[in-house]
Amino acid sequence: MPLPRLLPPLLLLTLLAGCTVGPDYQRPSAPVSTQFKEAAGWKAASPRDDQAKGAWWQRYDDPQLSALLAQVEVSNQNVAQYQALYRQARALVRESRAETLPSATLDAKATRSENGSSSSGSSNSSSSTAGGATVRNAESLSLGLSWDLDLWGKLRRTLEEDRASAQASAAELANATLSAQAELAQDYFQLRVLDRRLALYDQTLADYRRYLAVIQNKYDEQLASRADLAQARTQLESADANRLALTTQRAQLEHAIALLLGKPPADFTLAVDPRWQARLPEIPAGLPTELLERRPDIAQAERQVAAANAAIGVATAAYYPDLTLSASGGYQSSLLGELFKTPSRFWSLGPTLSGTLFDFGATRAGVDQARAAYDAKVASYRQTVLTALGEVEDDLVALHVLGPELAAQRRAVAAARDSASVTRDQYEAGIIDYLDVATTQATQLSQEQSLLQLESSQLVTSVQLQMALGGDWQAARLADAP
Repeated sequence: MPLPRLLPPLLLLTLLAGCTVGPDYQRPSAPVSTQFKEAAGWKAASPRDDQAKGAWWQRYDDPQLSALLAQVEVSNQNVAQYQALYRQARALVRESRAETLPSATLDAKATRSENGSSSSGSSNSSSSTAGGATVRNAESLSLGLSWDLDLWGKLRRTLEEDRASAQASAAELANATLSAQAELAQDYFQLRVLDRRLALYDQTLADYRRYLAVIQNKYDEQLASRADLAQARTQLESADANRLALTTQRAQLEHAIALLLGKPPADFTLAVDPRWQARLPEIPAGLPTELLERRPDIAQAERQVAAANAAIGVATAAYYPDLTLSASGGYQSSLLGELFKTPSRFWSLGPTLSGTLFDFGATRAGVDQARAAYDAKVASYRQTVLTALGEVEDDLVALHVLGPELAAQRRAVAAARDSASVTRDQYEAGIIDYLDVATTQATQLSQEQSLLQLESSQLVTSVQLQMALGGDWQAARLADAP
């Protein structure tokens, strides 16, 4: 059929190509409350709080922590894995986009064949006869064009699915990065508090050695009992054993930080800093609905729902036939020198319509499978939102309780120090035995260690709350994804 006669049908088919089967995506509802249950008295988010202030960890005002966390995106191997998966997802989007456009192929071929028949060949091939066999030469050069018109939107739904999957991969990468940074920050704070706990043990051990020397002198002068000497030695050795246990914990935390930075533990060291002091930042709780935009795991789950919705359209398009326009042309000849001459030219042009007439319900099963997968993703999305709300509530109440708990513990430490001071004076005055002194000193050490542990818990919980609130991440960043 001449090309002018093909133009009207082609224009009609182009208009039909705007049809897209399957449901258009609408974000599913999420079980979000109007406010956090445990946010009473908590610092509310103001418009200023939503402005960019840099990375979330800068709120702690710790340069060394900031330097470590900035390396996670570059060196952490789990993050590198998700970066590679994201690049893979982006490449799949480019591939799906290319499938919606025409494609061209170039074919060049030269053959030489032989058969036993001595019959003459076609006019487009050269032949020679040797020993009763016919040898033929054939050369050809052709260009082919093909275009799937995508009448029912199958390719467009596929592209939509792949774009949503790539955005889900971008959110997954953000979530992996955020999790690795949060884990490193928690390990760092625990290590720094251990530095202070070790320093406290060092000071206590120095005091215990002085008391042991005094009691040894008294024992030598028969002014102290052997029980007092044994008690002082027991107290010293017990404290020394506890200190050694803390050094093991510190080394393990240092190793964990090294692994999060993508380094062998042998190549990483954090110098001891017994004077380190924490700065607990104010963290605006905001509203529960903000989690939908601030948590990358929620954004990932929502994008997976969008991908599953597009997959329904892809499955539904299998009900309808595919239409492909193809054209080819070129030259073929038995002589290379005659290849590009007019008599050697050929061409073809025409549409191809193909579809399934009967498949025993396979297409319907595919659509039902896609719809069930969509329902599963919606349920997963809603559960992710519920889990996020629960994490925020847990961390809010934990920080609420830790405040007064720390205040009570500081009072307990002050009382324990006063008690230990009084018993030392009483022992030196000969009023009580050393057992009473050892008991109050052990209580003082225990209370001071408990205070530092609570400070560590407070810092760790503050990091967990920032992660539960999404850190400084915003779902708007997915707009830059494919």
